[in-house]
Amino acid sequence: YFRNEGSLTSSLRTLLFFTALMITLPIGLYFSSKAYVFEGSLGMSDRDSYFYAAIVAVVTVHVVLALFVYVAWNEGSRQWREGKQD
Repeated sequence: YFRNEGSLTSSLRTLLFFTALMITLPIGLYFSSKAYVFEGSLGMSDRDSYFYAAIVAVVTVHVVLALFVYVAWNEGSRQWREGKQD
């Protein structure tokens, strides 16, 4: 029972971490890349910088999702191996 409790806590902690990443990282990168990279450094217009900043945000969402799947897969296989040895 207690082994299950620890794995549940670990899974919840991982889920909350990636949820926070999913909320903050794409939004932060959208606004910072729009202001500092596309408009500031590259001198793009508002319309173009919106488009490219949105691409940065979408790519960031996909990277965070891929990292979540990778971590969840490894955590699940680790728990399966530990459970199988018992």
